[in-house]
Amino acid sequence: MPSVLLHICCAPCANQCIDSLRMEGLDVTGFWFNPNIHPYTEYRSRRDALRTYARLVHMPLIEEDTYGLRDFVRAVAEDIDGRCGYCYQVRLEKTAQEAAARGFSAFSTSLLISPYQQHERIARIGRAMGEKYGVTFVYRDFRPLFRDGQQRARDLGLYMQKYCGCVFSEEEKYRKF
Repeated sequence: MPSVLLHICCAPCANQCIDSLRMEGLDVTGFWFNPNIHPYTEYRSRRDALRTYARLVHMPLIEEDTYGLRDFVRAVAEDIDGRCGYCYQVRLEKTAQEAAARGFSAFSTSLLISPYQQHERIARIGRAMGEKYGVTFVYRDFRPLFRDGQQRARDLGLYMQKYCGCVFSEEEKYRKF
């Protein structure tokens, strides 16, 4: 069975991606690497909800448990409005590296489910990282499954975040730019 390392930003976004890939006959392992998520309490809440969900659905979970506030802020300080490109790049590159190093046949990301993310940019970066590290990027447009994933997370009582993840997206959410 082909194996896929799935980068996961949070359990609400991941659950339908996991189901969909498994229905295709793929063996899915989750990968937590999100140095963009801030503050630490948010990071911890999302990580812990994913741990709970992974156990519930018997999915192996690899964690690169790096709370990267300082590195993230340094990397985006000169272009805060363009931060999403950096965010996608760093997470997908790390996922592709891990997939190649651990012998996975492919990788993907739960970011592809969100209607709020830059879908085409994520796909472009994923393909580039796949080529760079010699592992297939599994592109799927999971966006039609977004609402079902959110509902499942609610039904299971999983933590539901209110913003994308970084401190700047939190500011935008609550200041309503």
